[in-house]
Amino acid sequence: MSLLENIQYRLRQAVAPAVLLALLGYFGYHAVSGNHGLLALKELKREYQTIKASAGEIAAERSRLEARVARLRPDNLDPDLLDERARLALGFTERGEMVIFLDKQP
Repeated sequence: MSLLENIQYRLRQAVAPAVLLALLGYFGYHAVSGNHGLLALKELKREYQTIKASAGEIAAERSRLEARVARLRPDNLDPDLLDERARLALGFTERGEMVIFLDKQP
């Protein structure tokens, strides 16, 4: 076997492991930092926690509003709340009353 044949034989033997190593590197890189990789999963978990906290706040607000609406139903009418809503909607006050407007707090 000549030197050239020996080099060609060794190169043919090295092609398959080199291709497999390149594929392993490619898929390994994308498994960590691709669109659906481990880093993306970490970001999704962080977003999930943020949204979960926001959902809790929204649920509490909804419960508060549902309780307020329940007090305006005909079968369980709260006269004070009805009076407050009517005055606010119509812009009326009674004689001798003073209206103080407050800035809404965030």
